[in-house]
Amino acid sequence: MTTSPIKNSAPIGQTTFANDPVLLSEVLRPYAGAKTQYLKSATVTAANGLASAEGSFAIPYPCYIDDTGHLNSVEVNICFNQLYYYLIAKSVQEQAVPALSAWTMDDYWAKQLPDMLITHFSSKFRRPIDSSAFYGEVTIAEFSERNRSKPVQIIDMPWRFWDDNGGIAEGEVRMALVNPPGMRIASDAA
Repeated sequence: MTTSPIKNSAPIGQTTFANDPVLLSEVLRPYAGAKTQYLKSATVTAANGLASAEGSFAIPYPCYIDDTGHLNSVEVNICFNQLYYYLIAKSVQEQAVPALSAWTMDDYWAKQLPDMLITHFSSKFRRPIDSSAFYGEVTIAEFSERNRSKPVQIIDMPWRFWDDNGGIAEGEVRMALVNPPGMRIASDAA
């Protein structure tokens, strides 16, 4: 099972940010209406320079296929994205993660879709999850920076989803934040 460095370490300066319905609505705006807005609420916890988000989800009916009766890999990817986007937005809004301190909310909105890329996604489905009501957690486990042809922040993120009936899925994602604020191309820095 994936572990959260936020919850599984001695927290330094831990802060929890309650669900922000206005921010959540704006984060989910790019999704094609209520049928694809699976994330219903989320809280963010920041500590030790990192952060995690925990959310409640509901998929009354899938947006692309007949109802399978359980959470599937396409829906997991959509749910991960929605919780991840909220985690980054709230972290920027609250200036809760030092690695994102150069970001403004205007930067976030400009970069949400074109410059936040999944470079690796792995998943393990242990037991079926009831897609009508379930929970998820996404954690910023590690930041690194690369600056070859373009500056990039890399975020390694364990995730897990579960329901009240013992359903569980987990995995890891590597995100690339392309041209992040505060980083310049290596030749510009010289």
